[in-house]
Amino acid sequence: MLPPLCYLLLAFAVLLCNSAHTDNHGGSDTKCPLMVKILDAVKGTPAGSMPLKVSQKTTEGGWTLIANGVTDATGEIHNLLTEEQFPAGVYRVEFDTKAYWKNQGGTPFHEEADVVFEAHAEGHRHYTLALLLSPYSYTTTAVVTDAHQ
Repeated sequence: MLPPLCYLLLAFAVLLCNSAHTDNHGGSDTKCPLMVKILDAVKGTPAGSMPLKVSQKTTEGGWTLIANGVTDATGEIHNLLTEEQFPAGVYRVEFDTKAYWKNQGGTPFHEEADVVFEAHAEGHRHYTLALLLSPYSYTTTAVVTDAHQ
């Protein structure tokens, strides 16, 4: 059974995921097929300045880097990829948690947090990945929506 704090953190991650800012991309996510949101669970604030990379799995089983970026002051990255850069396939988002915690003056346990997922298996979708982060743990969640909503 999960302790009450875990339920609270999971609920906050879902809330974070559902509170997407639409003003950064004109009220529509047609140019934002993959968005990332990160929350620092220790401070209870957005995790700005988090480096991350997005890679696509190749047919040979390796990975090709297709985008990288750093979260803004709201802990988010919008317009990371275009629709054309994000066709159906398997993707990996690598969050550089070590760099983030070192910049915060802490010593992290994890080098990175990875999220690997298959995109567009059931048709064209838009994805919001949320990461709830502490020095010794992380939780991820995703909100997947129809691209035309």
